[in-house]
Amino acid sequence: MVSSPNPSRIKPPPLRVGDRVGIVAPASNIKRELLERGSAALRRMGYEPLYSDSITERDLYFAGSVERRARELEEMFENEDVRAIICARGGYGSNYLLNALDLRKIAPHPKIFVGYSDLTSLLTCFADSAGFVTFHGPMVTKDFAAEEGVDLASWTAAIGGAAQWEIGSDSGARTLVRGQAEGVLYGGCLSILVASLGTKHEIRTDGTILFLEDVSAKPFQIDRMLMHLKLAGKLNGVCGIVFGEMLDCRQSADQDYRLEEVVLRVVGDLKIPVAFGLRSGHASRANVTLPIGVRARLEAGGEVNLRILESATSV
Repeated sequence: MVSSPNPSRIKPPPLRVGDRVGIVAPASNIKRELLERGSAALRRMGYEPLYSDSITERDLYFAGSVERRARELEEMFENEDVRAIICARGGYGSNYLLNALDLRKIAPHPKIFVGYSDLTSLLTCFADSAGFVTFHGPMVTKDFAAEEGVDLASWTAAIGGAAQWEIGSDSGARTLVRGQAEGVLYGGCLSILVASLGTKHEIRTDGTILFLEDVSAKPFQIDRMLMHLKLAGKLNGVCGIVFGEMLDCRQSADQDYRLEEVVLRVVGDLKIPVAFGLRSGHASRANVTLPIGVRARLEAGGEVNLRILESATSV
């Protein structure tokens, strides 16, 4: 079994029924009808959604200018009435905010920050540079707006401060390489993680249970990105790997090989446990919430269990 020490990260306060939830659009532009549908779902869950009047602005394929998106995010962190921040959608454009945001305005106000896909760049930036736990999980116009789009068990445990909890076989995960490992849960969208290499926001993977997922990437592209991580040394200190569903990641409908075979060519020799199919991020249904920056234990055998070993929020 491989294990790693836990770096100290700040945990945000938990989210409770009745709390105000800020909705932001740091990346691609959004549709108002989906925003309203997702907001209605949040209200039914007992939360009070709040968003800026400018959230539906559009600049090419972005949700308005860089300045608008950065200001929106900073203001949500600084707003003491907002207890959590959930991204409206991904798409593309969060990387523009990495140089535009003033982390001095954000770091003193650790809050639950939830997103996936393109938002991976902000999840890892806040975890690594601001030092607090973030959440790879459902977004407003995608998952909250869809029927049964959110895995409520993991959502409640992650944002509610459960001391220890488990993501079991109902997550869709299955074993590719047997084994057990402990490390800090970390990761997100594979293509965004790879795009960080060579920048000052380069991902920090040592001692992690690394979660990797993507959508609509061909197998050779997944292979290339994994090899990029491997050649860059980013897999050397990883304790275990969990892949997402990898929806529509195929060359063609009649290809005579599986994506699992492709990834094993790259990671199968690392002598660490590997699981595949966990339903978080680009998910077919019931998006699982994963806390980034907390200790976790991966058990890959006849079934896959990902045990979260500590609360993701402050008590």
